[in-house]
Amino acid sequence: MRYDTTCPMVEGCQNLLTFRSIFMRNFDLSPLYRSAIGFDRLFNLLESNQNQSNGGYPPYNVELVDENHYRITIAVAGFAQSELDITAHDNVLIVRGAHPEEQTERKYLYQGIAERNFERKFQLADHIVVRDARLENGLLSIDLERLVPEEAKPRRIEILK
Repeated sequence: MRYDTTCPMVEGCQNLLTFRSIFMRNFDLSPLYRSAIGFDRLFNLLESNQNQSNGGYPPYNVELVDENHYRITIAVAGFAQSELDITAHDNVLIVRGAHPEEQTERKYLYQGIAERNFERKFQLADHIVVRDARLENGLLSIDLERLVPEEAKPRRIEILK
């Protein structure tokens, strides 16, 4: 799987890739690229992502819609809207899915559909806000926007004569 290193989500990846090629040949760092949205300081994710071991469930995409807009799409087939919870706190977006406890136990001859609960965490950069979320055809789409305040934007300084 290839990742676009020109994407603003992965700015500064050249240092990370060099670090990876020299010291981390036996570790897969690709989850760091996928779960960092609008983030410039990827080294901070090394520690936080080590603790997250959800086995890749549920699968998701992170899309760069345009320069300041992102979309996370998570495959949540089998979950009702009432069974999903989305929270954002301290630059961390947390998506949880929890099925209610069933009173009757089913006897499966074959079970290929995952019905387990999940929690996905996404590290957000400063100035990234969650705009909205939609559940459609088993896909949960979460729209994000980068809102940089005027005082944080670069400004041109005029040189006086």
